[in-house]
Amino acid sequence: MKLLRVGPAGSERPALLDSNGTIRDLSGIVSDIAGENLFPERITELRKLDTTSLPKVDSSIRIGPCVGDTGKFICIGLNYSDHAAESGMAVPEQPVVFFKATSAICGPYDDVEIPKNSVKTDWEVELGVIVGKTAKYVSEQSALDHVAGYCVVNDLSERTFQLELGGQWVKGKSHDTFAPIGPWLVTRDEVPEPQNLHLWLEVDGKRVQDGSTSRMVFPVSKLVSYLSQFMTLHPGDIISTGTPPGVGMGQKPEPVYLRAGQTMRLSVEGLGEQSQRTVDWRPAQ
Repeated sequence: MKLLRVGPAGSERPALLDSNGTIRDLSGIVSDIAGENLFPERITELRKLDTTSLPKVDSSIRIGPCVGDTGKFICIGLNYSDHAAESGMAVPEQPVVFFKATSAICGPYDDVEIPKNSVKTDWEVELGVIVGKTAKYVSEQSALDHVAGYCVVNDLSERTFQLELGGQWVKGKSHDTFAPIGPWLVTRDEVPEPQNLHLWLEVDGKRVQDGSTSRMVFPVSKLVSYLSQFMTLHPGDIISTGTPPGVGMGQKPEPVYLRAGQTMRLSVEGLGEQSQRTVDWRPAQ
């Protein structure tokens, strides 16, 4: 099942994508794709719906972030050995954990802002994991039972802010619009093997990232279990699981970074496709 949220930014309503690719309104059934509506039993109830009885949604409507009320946006660094190599960093012995501000979350087709004074804004296609059941001290064997589903994430980064200003990576990860998620949350039953998914990203039509989740250093089950040893994971929390090689920082012979007026397209197999246009940051009017 593919769940999504549609409507103006900040006023999205819940929906699903039926088997014919038609968006159906779920607002008469659930309040949002968030919180307790991500519990396994609620997902099961939604799966039993007669989708033909649900109101159709105009296909031109904005698609927003696929999950609401996210409490934690947790990112995993250097989780592909070939990306670690292009970054000039060692493959980690334990997951590298950092956070992205939830204020960075936006829709999969929203414009991406180039931050003020940025010269090193970079792209990163990633598999996103959305928590559906509270997880605390869970085993690797039971970890996926706590996953509601998966989505595409573009973990945008400003490399100067991230790597050259000292302190933690969160500074380079948290600008507004630096976390497009969606277009939909694909429930776990439709992704039986998250460690065998093709993922790619293009900039202005040029394929720059082309990888597979099979190359992850730490698989999804390990990440969910590992994180639950240090913090309680709640429904709606997002884990962004790392990126394959081909980021701008790793381009040869010289790094290549985003500038205003470019277009990114990206996808994870079975989870839909995103597209964003880059724009210069402008102060709010």
